[in-house]
Amino acid sequence: MNQIVLMGRLTRDPELRHTQTGTPVSSFTLAVDRGFASKDSGERQTDFIDIVAWRNTAEFVSKYFVKGQMAAVTGRLQIRDWTDKDGNKRRSAEVVADNVYFTDSKKSRESDGGGGGSYNYSQQKNDLPGGYQTPVSGSDFSELEDDDGDLPF
Repeated sequence: MNQIVLMGRLTRDPELRHTQTGTPVSSFTLAVDRGFASKDSGERQTDFIDIVAWRNTAEFVSKYFVKGQMAAVTGRLQIRDWTDKDGNKRRSAEVVADNVYFTDSKKSRESDGGGGGSYNYSQQKNDLPGGYQTPVSGSDFSELEDDDGDLPF
């Protein structure tokens, strides 16, 4: 089984490209903290993991995610062998994203700009109201307010 679940912050805005046949592909890097501290320094280490998303997921990521934003990714590990311009054989690992999820709360994005960066999420690429907008046009879903007293939990 090849299943990966990651949560971290985007190190840069996603880059959207299209293949020669017009298929959208987006790439970005997640900074993922390890769950333990280093024995020597006592500090947590961070892994920088390359993520590739295809088709609708690629368009969704490039439209709604920005540098510094927290995201969760589910997908699979892919190892690619390739030859660089000097003829040397190379190998790279990346995660092919099946799904990408928002993990920052609306309040944290509005209060501190996403936690950790100076980027203001209220000025996202598409000026999304409150940072969210339903990505599916014509959807019957609407956002609930945090103080909705009618919720049973």
